[in-house]
Amino acid sequence: MSTENLVEIHNLHYAYGEREILKGIHLSIPKGKVVGLLGSSGCGKTTLLRLIGGQAVPASGHVKVAGQTVHELGNDALYQLRRKMGMMFQAGGLFSDLSVFDNVAFPLREHTDLPEPMIRDLVLMKLHAVGLRGARNLMTGELSGGMARRVALARAIALDPMLIMYDEPFAGLDPISLDAIANIIRRLNDALGLTSIVVTYDIAESLKIVDYAVFIDNGVVVAEGPVEEIRHSNHPFVHQFVHGEEDGPVGFHFPARPLGRDFGLTR
Repeated sequence: MSTENLVEIHNLHYAYGEREILKGIHLSIPKGKVVGLLGSSGCGKTTLLRLIGGQAVPASGHVKVAGQTVHELGNDALYQLRRKMGMMFQAGGLFSDLSVFDNVAFPLREHTDLPEPMIRDLVLMKLHAVGLRGARNLMTGELSGGMARRVALARAIALDPMLIMYDEPFAGLDPISLDAIANIIRRLNDALGLTSIVVTYDIAESLKIVDYAVFIDNGVVVAEGPVEEIRHSNHPFVHQFVHGEEDGPVGFHFPARPLGRDFGLTR
């Protein structure tokens, strides 16, 4: 594995039953960079995150993280590797019966033997980094959508991971919260020396913070490149996404047989 890449994916295939989702993905994630995974709904972006984290096993091909082939690891080795990964789930994934403080403390208590005074200091540091140290005693039901995302982000960095994966971090946020989350992702990546993978539909916001963008369609990488190159790309798929155009290679309808056959009008 290249010492410049934290994640390397080679000829990756994955299917749900007979429906093939990934059809030969080749992708490298450089260390220290923020990489955006972009593409239409159902193209396999979240599935790719699950394969990187070892929640799913590929049909063929491999994912290497820090030089280790993820699906070949035993339970103990996979558990150790996951301790070096942070995940911000699409819906936040906070525990509703725990306070903000206890949500962020959870991975520290679960994965370390640190004493409570040290856990307290670490939790407050993480919450301060996302601007929510003063909200430590709130319950998750008392948080706005943007605040909940920031708590989820604080929890994702609790163990000082080498890699953080974000699954739709901007979904459902107002413009102010969205911009705040995007800026935090960028600042944390640079300040902590992280590597970040951001799955998102928000092209405009993602292109403000990512170093490199990867477009996935029909199970393969169709385009990739630095942000400025992507902004001015003439690639039909990239152009449609960047400019939000209705007409282009990305169709609105999921593949189906002719409409007349479903209504018994034709054979």
